[in-house]
Amino acid sequence: MSDWIQAYGESHQHPVNRACHTVGIPLVTLSILLLLAAPLVPWLWKAGLVLFGVGWFFQFLGHAVEGKPPEFFKDWRFLLVGLRWWALKVSGRVPPAP
Repeated sequence: MSDWIQAYGESHQHPVNRACHTVGIPLVTLSILLLLAAPLVPWLWKAGLVLFGVGWFFQFLGHAVEGKPPEFFKDWRFLLVGLRWWALKVSGRVPPAP
């Protein structure tokens, strides 16, 4: 996993990109949880869709600033690595940008 986190970090070095992902990743994750719960609470689908769009906006904005495409364009598994990177970042254990 450390190799995946390192590869992810290499394409997420710009501080704006890192900040955008710090916000965008939890928004997308929360949106998925809301969309899964939407059959039980009908209004949740609207909140889920808004958070999904805003979360991805932040992530693509970060990549535009970074000037590099998202890693998941090469390998879908980086979608999960991004979530792991975020968990390491908020816990203070993600390697700093070089």
